[in-house]
Amino acid sequence: ITQPQEALTILFHKMLSLRAPPTSFNCRRFHAGALERRWRLGRDCFLSFSHLRGIGLGVRSAKSEMAPFTAAEEENLPEGLQPELMPKHVAVIMDGNGRWAKNKGLQPWDGHRAGVEALREIVELCGKWGIQVLTVFAFSTDNWIRPKIEIDFLLNLFERTLKSELETLANVGTMFFFFFFFFLRKKSKTLVFFKFSCLILKRHVLQLIVAVGYSGKYDVLQACRGIAQRMKDGEIEVEEIDERLIEQELETNCTEFPYPDLLIRTSGELRVSNFLLWQLAYTELFFAQELWPDFGRSGFIEALMSFQQRQRRFGGRKS
Repeated sequence: ITQPQEALTILFHKMLSLRAPPTSFNCRRFHAGALERRWRLGRDCFLSFSHLRGIGLGVRSAKSEMAPFTAAEEENLPEGLQPELMPKHVAVIMDGNGRWAKNKGLQPWDGHRAGVEALREIVELCGKWGIQVLTVFAFSTDNWIRPKIEIDFLLNLFERTLKSELETLANVGTMFFFFFFFFLRKKSKTLVFFKFSCLILKRHVLQLIVAVGYSGKYDVLQACRGIAQRMKDGEIEVEEIDERLIEQELETNCTEFPYPDLLIRTSGELRVSNFLLWQLAYTELFFAQELWPDFGRSGFIEALMSFQQRQRRFGGRKS
């Protein structure tokens, strides 16, 4: 295959022939007609894997039959944190890997390796402390302008980490859900392909969502396109369009708790960088000075303590 568009088309039709995902995902399921409709919308470089659940690359580990966690495997909350005030959904912009490496006289990819280790620790803490959803921003659409050697390393790192950590994360009851995108780089005409892997557990304690090649603006755009096409097909009327309908079209419709309670950004930057723009409407924000590889347990506790001290009014006010 020499033409990237031809490669995408063949792969797309192969996906449609594969069996549907299990209903245990608690997600809106897309039938073949809906998928073809999204394809006709001309999504250019993007085809979201979050809408192609269970497409034959799913992995069922022997750990999927594991017994529920015992009290010994759980960890008491650090002093000062109250279980009833813990966020259900935490989102993280993992920023500062490159600066961390530069400060130590290392290469950028050394920082990304350290970033993976930092993520592993946070994932384990979320599972132990009762946080139900962790969404991390691993790679944005804007990151494609970085040097090719760094991008190639990141893509390989994603694949290696996924393969090596699958069983480890299964041991702590992690359900995976990855926002992986096909991205056709127009300049190089090369097709970047992310494999989708899903581990289904009878009982999971944490849902891990990894956003790769994600754009908050594009998330809203594709939702609008999807609704417009449904109107064109006669499935809905203008009067039926509301927030709920838009939310069903967003990438975060894969989880029972699609809206982060807490967003953490490391490295001292004070912006959300095109991440979950719709979903962050009432999210509490915490900006940490530490670079992501240095964030760790103490930084996470500080963020959670700050969250629990806030009054969330969602636009209202107590009389």
